[in-house]
Formats: sequence, C-alpha cells, structure tokens
Amino acid sequence: MAEGGQRAPLPGYALFAALLASAGLPIYIHAPKFYVDEYGVSLAALGAVLFGLRLFDVVQDPALGWLSERLHRVRGLAVGAGVALLAGSMAALFAVTPPVAPLLWFGLTLTGLFTAFSFLTITFYAQGVSRAARMGEAGHVRVAAWRETGALLGVSAAAVAPTVLLATGAPFALFSAGFAGLAILAAFAMRREWALPIAPQDSNFREVLADPIARRLLLIALVNATPVAVTSTLFLFFVESRLAAPGWEGPLLLLFFLSAAAAAPAWGLAARRWGERPALIAGMVLSILAFGYAALLGAGDILPFALICLASGAALGADMTLLPAIFAGRMSHVSPNAGQAFGLWSFVSKFTLAFAAVTLLPLLESTGFRAGADNPPAALAMLSILYALVPCALKLLAIGLLAATPLTRETIR
Repeated sequence: MAEGGQRAPLPGYALFAALLASAGLPIYIHAPKFYVDEYGVSLAALGAVLFGLRLFDVVQDPALGWLSERLHRVRGLAVGAGVALLAGSMAALFAVTPPVAPLLWFGLTLTGLFTAFSFLTITFYAQGVSRAARMGEAGHVRVAAWRETGALLGVSAAAVAPTVLLATGAPFALFSAGFAGLAILAAFAMRREWALPIAPQDSNFREVLADPIARRLLLIALVNATPVAVTSTLFLFFVESRLAAPGWEGPLLLLFFLSAAAAAPAWGLAARRWGERPALIAGMVLSILAFGYAALLGAGDILPFALICLASGAALGADMTLLPAIFAGRMSHVSPNAGQAFGLWSFVSKFTLAFAAVTLLPLLESTGFRAGADNPPAALAMLSILYALVPCALKLLAIGLLAATPLTRETIR
C-alpha cells in the first residue's frame, strides 16, 4: 500500500513502461532492416551509426541522470517534453521521407529518440525506486513485476505491429501514429505520480560505481543483456533467411514477447518464494537450452522455432523482471534518488544493442550475407552461430558472475 492508505498506481507504471519498451528494443529489430529495404543503406554503415550513438551516450546518459535529479521540482513538465520528443523522433524516423541522405537522417532521428528515451527511462526507474520504498516488504519486486510486464506487452505490440499493418501499405507510418497515441495515454496515466516527493540528492555515478555490489550488478547486466541484443538484432534475418520463412516474423516475435510477458509475474512469485538470484539463474539456464537448440535449425523448421520462442521468451521475462529489481533494491541502500544510477543502467542496456549491431551486422555482411537474397551456406552457418551459440556462451558467463556475487536480502532490500 502507498502512503495515506491509497493503493499505489502500479498500472500507470505498466503503461509508461510499455511506452518506453516500444521505443527501445523494436528500434533495433525493425529500423536497420527498414533502412536496408527502403533506402539501400548497408548493414555495416547502420551498425556504425548505432555504435557511434552509444559512444555519445557515454557522456549523455550520466548527464541526463544529473539533469533528472535537478529537475525534480518540475518532473511532470520535463517528462512531458521528453515524451513529445520521443513521439516526434519516432515519426521522423519511420513516417517521414528523409530530406537529407538516409544514413544521416537515420542518425539524426535516432539521436532525438535515444536522448528522450534515456531521460525518460532514468526518471521513470528512479521514480519506481521511490514508489517501491513506500510499499514496504518486496516493494521493489512488486513495482518491477508491473513495470516489466508492461514493458514486455509494449515491446510485443511494437515488435509485431509493422508486420500486422503490412497490408495497409504504410505500416511504419501507422505504427508511428499509434505510438503517439500510446505516448499521450502513458503521460496521462503517470501525471500525478511525478509529484511524489523525492528529496534532492547530490549523488553521482561515481558514488554508484564506488559500491562493489552495484559495480558487479552493472557488469552482470552488461553480459546478460548482450544475448538479447544479439538475438534481437538478427531475429528478422534468421527467420527470413535461415528458416526460409518470410512472413512468419511477426507471429514469431509476438509469440516470443507474449511468452515473456506471461512469464514475468511467475518469475516475481518465484523470486519471493526462493529468492531473486536462484530464480534469475533458472531463467538463464532456460535461455541456454532454448538457443542451444536453435543452432540446429534449418529451412522449414518453423514449429521447433516457435517452441524456442516460447522458452526463450519465458527466460526473457526473468531477465527483465528480476535483475532490474535486484539493482533497484541495491540502489535504495546506495543512492536512494537513483537518477545517476539508472543513467548507468540505461547506458548498459543500450550499449549491448549497439555493440551487437556494430559487430554482428558487418561480420554477417562480410560472409556474403544479403537480406532477402539467396545466401551461400557459409553465410547461413555464420548466421546460426551468431544467433544461437554466441548468446549461449554469454549466458554461461553471466551465470558465473551472478553466482559469485554476494547478494543477501539485507543488501538488496
């Protein structure tokens, strides 16, 4: 229960998380292929732009965390401006014919989109820390369960929408319009929450990095999020070329993300019963089993891949629910205002996606891979290795790091 006996507005957290998720992972799923198909931009060039924007975030995200803390008295106004920039940048990226070179337009629109995304993510997660602290025992897990379930539903809708809207002739323009509508609803749902009192704090990212457990959790987040970044970057190419199943991308993406959304509450219950770390490790093991099997698939294996989407989606539910909850719990001890802390968290999450793009897309292109074309066996084999086996190795490393991290209820709650 929230202060004053009023129920905490957790559905608002789910809706706002859905907005942010719609602007995050789906951009890495759809934007590169959209610019390849529509404007003939090379995979290597797109990967380089994405990575360059993430290097910019090395400076930008901590600065946005600092700004989020300083704007605590006018958070509602600041969030409104951020939401407007987010929706406008999404429309410019997908619904506006580039008035300059497509690669330049890609970079400019993503700069606006990522800046708004970072500021809103930092502010939103810091707000969640404050809300959870007012909810008593297991508050962080409860907030995370609502927030990440909303995020998974949002990412599900955004991932599949362009495919569903394909028959309209303007799928990405309609997607942008729907995104703007969601932005208005999400901003309205959270309008009173931004007034929740949060004491100004002079914390900075050095304070967060000075804590050994926080450093380890950020490292785990980096390693553990990279497999998701790898598979997200290559998903459309894997279905179209390795499975030879064009047209199945949308249904399979929807199955993957809905499985994650459905599993998220169950992972929250498992964490409350057995602890966050054992539940998270179980999810990581499930992910390894799923993607290990994906390495064996070839043309026509749609049903086996659908089962992989179910299993790997359920595993993603653990990643997106439990690890942020653990980090948020630790931040309640280290840096209660948490703006700078979630600046670092936001950077780690986005860096993995950009790193995957800048390494995997050129590597795949160097083997002779071409989207939508007949590809040589070496290119298809490389696609399987990158999509399935690389994530398995990274998940094993993440399990080792998590198992070696000294986490107790006292240190994360």
